[in-house]
Amino acid sequence: MKILLLGRDGQLGTDLNEILLREVVSQGVQLSSYGLEDLDISDFERLQDVINEEKPDLIINAAAYTAVDKAESEPELVAMVNAEAPAVMAKAAAALNAAIIHYSTDYVFDGSATQPYTEEDQTNPESVYGKTKLDGENAVLAHCNNSLVLRTSWVYSMHGQNFLRTMLRLAAERDELKVVGDQLGSPTTTGALADATLKLVQYFIINGKFADELSGVYHMTCGGQASWCEFARAIIAASEFSDTRVVDITTADYPTAAKRPAYSVLSNKKLHDTFGIRLPDWETALGQCMKKSD
Repeated sequence: MKILLLGRDGQLGTDLNEILLREVVSQGVQLSSYGLEDLDISDFERLQDVINEEKPDLIINAAAYTAVDKAESEPELVAMVNAEAPAVMAKAAAALNAAIIHYSTDYVFDGSATQPYTEEDQTNPESVYGKTKLDGENAVLAHCNNSLVLRTSWVYSMHGQNFLRTMLRLAAERDELKVVGDQLGSPTTTGALADATLKLVQYFIINGKFADELSGVYHMTCGGQASWCEFARAIIAASEFSDTRVVDITTADYPTAAKRPAYSVLSNKKLHDTFGIRLPDWETALGQCMKKSD
């Protein structure tokens, strides 16, 4: 059996590559992984050639355009990476009778809910990033019936560019941080996502496919919810900069090019009911993430 990992050098891809090498390759499964230097997925011809040459049984796509604000100024490129490339992957996977795991985002929702979103709730993205990710979801599901789309939110790790690293950098420079307190979500570590994805991969190795009734969209986030301000306070409290003050501000006080969902907590019930997978709560995952960096 062979797995093709795309987006190897990104936040999530780094942890996926590490855990697959450690836990799956040791079982005799082949792993081919590509980062941006090896493969620009917006080069569709090259992408198609790589998939045809590798002939994987399972494609894991962790590659995406994730610069949410910058996306507003270059929608064509964002669409190529987030929507059109996944379509190419899904068509190629279907032609090889292979499966695909594809990651998506809470930005497919408008944030008007007051209780955790389920997979059946109406999508209504309000940013270029969210719209292209939704298009990517639909393309994967339309072209490959052996597919899982995993929506996650507020993703971070101790590598790459993310909220955690930004807060630690700013805390080293300032006595006070002003952080938005009126947006709610579920901070999710790449480590927790990689662990959960491994369980799906192990299911695939045992069963050889994701049965038709299992294919579809699943929410995959850490448990619980927090505002960005609460998340920041937890980060600072666990860091060497615990004397830094974190002040609550509103979304209106911090305008951005792309509109953020005010509420983007996702229900993970379907993932647990179907595969028995439950990610840790966000505070536990944060502690594990920061401890790992020590």
